[in-house]
Amino acid sequence: MSKNTRNSKPDVNIALLRGINVGGKNKLPMKALAALFADAGCEEVRTYIQSGNVVFRAGSADVEEISSIISASIQDQYGYQVPVITRTAGELQEIMEANPFLAAGAGADKLHVMFLADLPDSAGVESLDPERSPGDEFAVRGREVYLHCPNGVARSKLTNSYFDSRLSTTSTSRNWRTVRKLLDLAAGAG
Repeated sequence: MSKNTRNSKPDVNIALLRGINVGGKNKLPMKALAALFADAGCEEVRTYIQSGNVVFRAGSADVEEISSIISASIQDQYGYQVPVITRTAGELQEIMEANPFLAAGAGADKLHVMFLADLPDSAGVESLDPERSPGDEFAVRGREVYLHCPNGVARSKLTNSYFDSRLSTTSTSRNWRTVRKLLDLAAGAG
């Protein structure tokens, strides 16, 4: 969690919203999204592309509380429910460094990360089928699922729905380029 300490700025956080501006559904302008974060007490709010990526400082507010406020505000103002998953800039750096497929030499253009709302239990992880999508690979590390989809993520059967149902959580995915860019934006806010 991000806390404001006496002589330092609060941590930089990244919010990842699931399912907005995808296929013409759940339209939410990024300017309006940034305003929702500012109204919730966040500082230095910046968005990246149209798919619900927000870099911000939480001020004195609790990041989990901000996630709930944003989700409720979107429900109230736009009429649809959007999960909001957050990571700190430090966590995002660790996620970047821990990608087993990048370390094995996979092309960055074939890599994705699913960010999970909750830490999955071992039974859920063990229930995942490594042969579900031949040619594709995944690795669960903490609250992330790393994906290597050489034939493209659009053809993969390694979907959010599959992992959500097996791991009893909610996820949102980002390609590797977006993850890198979000870390760059977070570093610039530091």
